[in-house]
Amino acid sequence: MKKLSFILLMFLYGASLKAQNLKAVVYADGVQKLNGLVTDNAGKSLPGVLVLPAWKGIDQEAKTAALELEKQGYIAFVADIYGEGNYPADNTAAGKMAGTYRSNYQAYQHRIELALEQLKKAGALPGKIAVIGYCFGGSGALEVARAGFPVLGIVSIHGGLAKDSSRVNGPLNIKMLIENAAEDHGVTPEVMSKLVTEMNDGKADWQVITYAYCKHTFTDPASPDYNPVMARRAWQHTLFFLKEVLQ
Repeated sequence: MKKLSFILLMFLYGASLKAQNLKAVVYADGVQKLNGLVTDNAGKSLPGVLVLPAWKGIDQEAKTAALELEKQGYIAFVADIYGEGNYPADNTAAGKMAGTYRSNYQAYQHRIELALEQLKKAGALPGKIAVIGYCFGGSGALEVARAGFPVLGIVSIHGGLAKDSSRVNGPLNIKMLIENAAEDHGVTPEVMSKLVTEMNDGKADWQVITYAYCKHTFTDPASPDYNPVMARRAWQHTLFFLKEVLQ
């Protein structure tokens, strides 16, 4: 009986490990090869979440988010925005690369759209998709809303919230959650005020949550800005939002 119980325990443990895998997905933008990741539940008909990574490309925070989303019953796809051969080696290169896509927001939107198509191909229900993004990816989540992509909601997690002044405000028929670090020096009161105006002008269903005593990358365990208490709260707020939007 003990032997049988041990075998059953090891089987369940092995199944648990298998469920924690992310599968590589190769796709393309013209001749540019892109390398995304999808959760192990791909192929099932489930709500889907696109994960947009921070400015260095796919990192551990994005991977962990995808695995945690799988536990909640979502198919998650981690987008590759830059493409093979273009991954930044350091912060300077990351800043330059991210800046290029912030300036050429149409190219950023296009890469996100390609990733959304991969999420659907993985089995995500087309009518039940949301997008979350970290840092540069948080800026991308806002671009999803601005582009009017057919998703139900976006979460911008310590994202860059500024928009070029030459861009006019348009409709934002979407639910939006903005998770902002109180001490993020890139998000000035003026930047936040303009975003609120944009969301109001667009008639979005929006909410901003500000996390006290937090600097920019407060959710990333690899960052010196990491605030574990506030990071846990932010994740719970993200899950609550996704449950409301997708389930």
